[in-house]
Amino acid sequence: MKAIPSIRIIALSLVGPCLTAGCVNTDTAVVRTSRPAMTAFSRTTEPTESQVQDLVVAERFVEAGQYQEAIRLYEELLAQNPTLVDAYLGLGSVYQRTDNLAAAEVNFARAARLEPDSFDAQAGHGMVLQSLKRYPEAVAAYQRALLIDSTSLQANLGAAKSLVEMRRPKAALRFAREAVRLAPEDVTVRIDLADTLQRADLPDEAIDELEVAVELDEIDDALLLRLVGAYIEAGRWQEAANAGETLVEIAPSPVAYEHLGRAFFRLGDSESSMQAYREAVELDPDHWPSLNGVGVNALNAWLRSDRSDVEMALEARSAFYSSLRVNPDQPKVVEILTKYPI
Repeated sequence: MKAIPSIRIIALSLVGPCLTAGCVNTDTAVVRTSRPAMTAFSRTTEPTESQVQDLVVAERFVEAGQYQEAIRLYEELLAQNPTLVDAYLGLGSVYQRTDNLAAAEVNFARAARLEPDSFDAQAGHGMVLQSLKRYPEAVAAYQRALLIDSTSLQANLGAAKSLVEMRRPKAALRFAREAVRLAPEDVTVRIDLADTLQRADLPDEAIDELEVAVELDEIDDALLLRLVGAYIEAGRWQEAANAGETLVEIAPSPVAYEHLGRAFFRLGDSESSMQAYREAVELDPDHWPSLNGVGVNALNAWLRSDRSDVEMALEARSAFYSSLRVNPDQPKVVEILTKYPI
C-alpha cells in the first residue's frame, strides 16, 4: 500500500518519549472483539478519501493531546477497514504516548504484519518491544526496519541498546558504530558508543570516543567526570590526573576529588593524593571512598616514619572508623585495622 506522507509522519514522532526502558504499562488495551482476525487478510486495502480525511482529523486530535478522541476515531476507521495500516500506526503511537505499552505493541505488530515493508511499523514495533524489555524481539524488529532504511539513526541506536541490555555488547558494536557514522557530531551518540565499547572490554577505544565527545561539546562536568573514570579504569593514571585537575577546577565534587586522589596515589604522589582526598572529605564528611583514601595515605605515612608519626596513625584510624560507620560492609578495611595497631 502506498504510504500517506502526512499521516505516516506521526508514527515515529510520537514514540520518542518512551524510547528508554523506563516506560511502564499502566493500562490494558481495549480491542474491539468485533474486529476480524488479522489472519483473514492477505493484503491491505487503500483508504477511501473520507478515511484519509478522518486520519488527518485523528492526527490533529493527537497533536492537541485529545488522545481518547483520537483512539475513538482510529477504532472507527478500523471497524470500516481492518487493514488500514495508518490507523494501527496512529493507535500504536497514541498508546505509546500514554504509556499503554501492551496496546501499543499489539497495534504496531498488526501494522508490521499487514505492511512488512513499512519502516514506521517495524521501527515503532522495535521501540515498544524495547520499552517492554523484550529485547530479542526488539532487535529483530529493528533489523527488519534497517533492511528498509539502513541509514536510520533511531533503528541503529535501538538495536545497539537492546543488544547491550541482552549483555551482548560486542554484537551491539556494529549498530553503535553505524550510529556514530550517521551522526558524527552528536555527543550523546558518541557517549553511547563509548559505553558499548567499555562493556565490550575495549577501554582505550571507549576513551577515544569520550575524548571526541569532550572536544565536540562545551566543557561538561558530567562528561569530563566520565572521561576521568574511563582513564582510571584503563590504568592511564597521568591522563586521569590531568583531566581530574581540570575537573575539580570547573566542577569540584567529592567524586571528582576522589578520582584525582586515586590517580595521584597510583602515580606515587602521596602528598597530592592526600590533599585531594581531604578536599573530598571536606565537601562530604561521609564520602567513605575518600575517607579510605585519607586512611591509606596516612597509614603509609605512618609506616614510612617507622611507626613513629603518631599524628598520621591517629588520622588513619579516624578515617577508617568514619568510613566503616558510613559503610560497615568493608572487609578490607576491617582487615587493615586488625593487622595494623593504629
